[in-house]
Amino acid sequence: MMLQTDLGFARLNNPIMPASGCFGWGREYIELFDLKTLGAVVTKATTYLPREGNATPRVAEAPAGMLNAIGLQNAGLHAVVKTDLPWLLEQKLPVLVNVAGSTVEEYVQVAAGLAEFPLLGLELNLSCPNVREGGIAFGLQAESVHRVVQAVKAECQLPLVVKLSPNVTEITELAVAAAEAGASALTVINTLRGMAIDIEHRRPLLANTFGGLSGPAIKPVALAMVWQVASAVDIPVIGCGGISRVEDVVEFLMAGASAVQVGSASFSEPLLLPRLVWELEAWLQEHQTSVTELVGAAQRKDEIND
Repeated sequence: MMLQTDLGFARLNNPIMPASGCFGWGREYIELFDLKTLGAVVTKATTYLPREGNATPRVAEAPAGMLNAIGLQNAGLHAVVKTDLPWLLEQKLPVLVNVAGSTVEEYVQVAAGLAEFPLLGLELNLSCPNVREGGIAFGLQAESVHRVVQAVKAECQLPLVVKLSPNVTEITELAVAAAEAGASALTVINTLRGMAIDIEHRRPLLANTFGGLSGPAIKPVALAMVWQVASAVDIPVIGCGGISRVEDVVEFLMAGASAVQVGSASFSEPLLLPRLVWELEAWLQEHQTSVTELVGAAQRKDEIND
């Protein structure tokens, strides 16, 4: 009971889950630990058609983190529902399928293709940098966030978790738009836009020029945005960004997150996710408290400042 958490639309045995894109579909990890140890699994992004991703190099080390520009490489909806998803559902644990697209219609197509599966829900990745109309990036404007969430909601009854971009001036505007459009929860945050230069060749290091910065370097940003978003909406928040220690998990819970996602740190320590579950349980026992009691514990509405 100490580890259980409430996402509003579901209760999880614990608040620890992998971040999308950092766990594949879990096939490699099942050889290392029991996936049921986790509160839920979040899959790699699925688009309607297969995507080869960006040209290489598309990963680079950064101080206290890493840059990636994978480009949503995936096998596409048809292959996912034929192979990866049935395998993962056989493991009998809560599954959030991450959904990405280039147009509103593509998000709806993917969601409709997943609607009949017994999923915990869909995580809408609204960080794709292109749309059909005018090239305005998804996830960077409240209106476009509202539009895609509303369109998917109309075609799919599964709970929708909306993953927000931190590359905006005011993330709470996006959070409110997603909540008003029918989101069941929010994931805060995705990676921060960054780049590196190959000084010998005088060129960007990544073939895509820009990449997403993740890792401990972004934790303070993520924590602040979780705090802001949890203060602005009444739906649960899943914290993500730079988590590698049990103390990080506790901080995100106290800032207002009901669960957390762990990403790039699991690349260097594949057993990090189950270790965090065990260490969180020990921390809760030592402090005689529960996840539910910690959610938002550091928040005092009369003391919130931007």
